[in-house]
Amino acid sequence: GRMTSQKQILEQQQSRVLRMKNSGMLSYTGSPMNEDEEEISRSALAAFRAKEEEITKRKMEVKEKVQAQIGRVEVETKRLAEIREELEALTDPMRKDVAIVRKKIDLVNRELKPLGQSCQKKEKEYKEVLEAFNEKNKEKTQLVTKLMELVTESERVRMKKLEELSKNVDSLR
Repeated sequence: GRMTSQKQILEQQQSRVLRMKNSGMLSYTGSPMNEDEEEISRSALAAFRAKEEEITKRKMEVKEKVQAQIGRVEVETKRLAEIREELEALTDPMRKDVAIVRKKIDLVNRELKPLGQSCQKKEKEYKEVLEAFNEKNKEKTQLVTKLMELVTESERVRMKKLEELSKNVDSLR
């Protein structure tokens, strides 16, 4: 994030000190600090304090945000509780009518069952009777056909006989 850690600040300071040692600006003798060294430690301390202040400030901002959220959540929780109470108190204005219609549907269902069974039974009987009717009709058609054949044959035989008799009469002249 934006916040530089204390470790990073220390690393930056150490690298600055090393650069100065390498360039010969710091003495190796461990003598009292010269003005450059004092300036470096003062700026390091100032940078460290500035970061600490920034961290504290950001911490307070986040804390305020959290408090604001908690306040909003409490308000919403209260509103939700009120809505739940209203919901539980809510009764169906059509409850009685719905109950009456449901009872009627149950009654009709009870009446429908035996009617359905009766339909199935009668349908079965009808199919059986229709089958028997069709069988008898087929038999009748066969008999009518047989009758027509017999009548036709009878007429043919009688006509033939009549012709013969007629020839016999003619031959008597």
